[in-house]
Amino acid sequence: QVQVVESGGGSVQAGGSLSLSCAASGRPDNNNWMGWFRQAPGKGREGVASIYTSTGSTIYADSVKGRFTISADNARNMVYLQMNSLKPEDTAMYYCAADLQRSDYDPRVPQSFAYWGQGTQVTVSS
Repeated sequence: QVQVVESGGGSVQAGGSLSLSCAASGRPDNNNWMGWFRQAPGKGREGVASIYTSTGSTIYADSVKGRFTISADNARNMVYLQMNSLKPEDTAMYYCAADLQRSDYDPRVPQSFAYWGQGTQVTVSS
């Protein structure tokens, strides 16, 4: 059974940095995507960044390009999200997701992923 566990997050002032980690144990195949998504109160879940963990190929939402960096340690089934120059609008619950349900699904879309963590809160104050 796949388990996804996020860590990190917290509160920071605008312009600051935070780092998130995600551990995915029991993945049937680590030649697949993992991603970070976020959901602010009253809004839908949106893609932040995704990575094909065996090759390091990445996709970023336009809103975080140049500020956030996703990386992976494929051997350990770990994914990281380094968040710099944080803005109040980055405030949300951040979720880690593992493994596309089908290889032709879009890794930018939450519904594409099979396994999810419980989320970790990121709060950015102005």
